[in-house]
Amino acid sequence: MSAIDLFAGAGGFSLAAHQAGLSVLAAIELDESAAQTYQENIVERLKQKTKLLNGDILKINPSKLRQELGLKKGQLRLILGGPPCQGFSSHRIKDAGVDDPRNKLLLRYYDFVEEFQPKAFLVENVAGLFWKKHASYLERFKLLAEENGYIIHFCDTLNGKDYGTPQNRKRAFILGIRNDISRETLKFPPTPEYFSPTSREVQRDNLQAWRTASSVFEPLTNELIERYIVDYFRNKTNYTDEEARILLKGLESGTSISSDDQCNIHMQPTEKMKRQFIDTPLNGGRMDISPEFQKKCHANNYAGHKDVYGRVLIHKPSNTMTTGCNNPSKGRFVHPWKNHGFTLRHAARLQTFPDDYCFIGSTTARAKQIGNAIPTILGYKLIYAIINGLN
Repeated sequence: MSAIDLFAGAGGFSLAAHQAGLSVLAAIELDESAAQTYQENIVERLKQKTKLLNGDILKINPSKLRQELGLKKGQLRLILGGPPCQGFSSHRIKDAGVDDPRNKLLLRYYDFVEEFQPKAFLVENVAGLFWKKHASYLERFKLLAEENGYIIHFCDTLNGKDYGTPQNRKRAFILGIRNDISRETLKFPPTPEYFSPTSREVQRDNLQAWRTASSVFEPLTNELIERYIVDYFRNKTNYTDEEARILLKGLESGTSISSDDQCNIHMQPTEKMKRQFIDTPLNGGRMDISPEFQKKCHANNYAGHKDVYGRVLIHKPSNTMTTGCNNPSKGRFVHPWKNHGFTLRHAARLQTFPDDYCFIGSTTARAKQIGNAIPTILGYKLIYAIINGLN
């Protein structure tokens, strides 16, 4: 029941593997701060006997690593990993990123699959991996798998909110199974457990609705509930006041963050930015503020990204956590009712990291680690489905 984690980052995939009962024998991560976070949490706190390699994966010999781990080809259960995704990012326009050298790291991933011959491998990346302009890299990866005895069992996108992540996070996944391994009992992807609150599954079958951003913040007070009704629900929805009140009172909530939590920090807004946040209604965004705070920084009256400097929508799954998840200028990363951005802990909770998970490095480095991670609960459910489906 062993695995290795390539492009391990802060350890989100490894934490999920540990929770699913796997021993992570080795992990490779280039970024020094992320590797320190991995060491602090996975190796030291969870006592995993992981061989952590803080270095360039292009310079690490797969054959030498396999021998150092004492593994024969075919013994390893699972290879995990999310190659750096910037080259595949959907934020890049036109043909930008087509020849990005980071895209080739997807093919490097397969060098380790070829050497270790695990029973299965799972790749995670941004949904932009499936864009037409990146087709040559994806097709080459598939061909390498098939030429070396693997069946691509799944190659599509999944959304974390369907599996208990309180966040709208759509990502690409590729699952390969060695062709001598039976897949008769494998059910992948696992059946979604959470659905749109207006769907038939929730309305008719009494199944769970998507978890909401409210789940990582303190419970709403009666005063805040009434403010939400006035600021948002009366103007932006068809809810009656009483319907909105029932909805808000029924939202899942979290706990206050400990004052000694090293991730209980947020960007310090300037005085002008603070006044803008004060002017932003609950559930409001940049387009809901007074004209004096509006910036015309785009040509041809283009309004720009409407979500920047916006408050997270309290009654829905949050927007995707990115590497700028603590920076209000990068998206709806403003606290739902306080006048500052998310704390690092709030962002980590939206990625379903436990509160005792400690991130190492500068504030910027820690935000990058959080934004790049796979949500722990999603990783766990995918890994659990694989290792139990192949038994």
